[in-house]
Amino acid sequence: MKWLIASDIHGSAFYCRKLMEAYEKEQASRMLLLGDLLYHGPRNDLPREYAPKEVISLLNGRASEILAVRGNCEAEVDQMVLDFPVMADYMVLSEEGLVIYCTHGHIWNAQNLPPLKQGDVLLHGHTHILKAEKEEGRWILNPGSVSIPKEGNPPSYAVLESGTFRIRDFEGNTIKEADLGKKCRNEWSILT
Repeated sequence: MKWLIASDIHGSAFYCRKLMEAYEKEQASRMLLLGDLLYHGPRNDLPREYAPKEVISLLNGRASEILAVRGNCEAEVDQMVLDFPVMADYMVLSEEGLVIYCTHGHIWNAQNLPPLKQGDVLLHGHTHILKAEKEEGRWILNPGSVSIPKEGNPPSYAVLESGTFRIRDFEGNTIKEADLGKKCRNEWSILT
């Protein structure tokens, strides 16, 4: 299965449209969103074409293909307008011994690890800084931010397929790549 993974849309209709175009171009089977979908947050400037209602429409058009976790900007009102669940703090993807703990990153992150074994993966957003590094025997992955990247990074998303995690910009260039060490078959188990 091929996953498109993204985080921190923050209500940008411009970048949400780019994300939907990337989803089509990548021919991914599912989209995994790591939170902060609609609201820009009090610490961020307004992203390009800030239009949460348009983002709602774009995401709801793919509701059956999206799995998501709650970001620090999500609230119950967001769940009222989105047609897919967004209030879980985390989810776990598992395939042939590869465990991927998916969360936004404001609670569980590299400085505050969830219960992970050696070889497991922490996948989160929140920092707006892309990352694909192995630390103390665990992978720490972050697709960066769709609309408000930091530290000079471009707007980005990631693709996970057959045990390889690739962070891409919206021109389709691979910025970072990590072989997670497990070649996955076609299906993942989803545990919440």
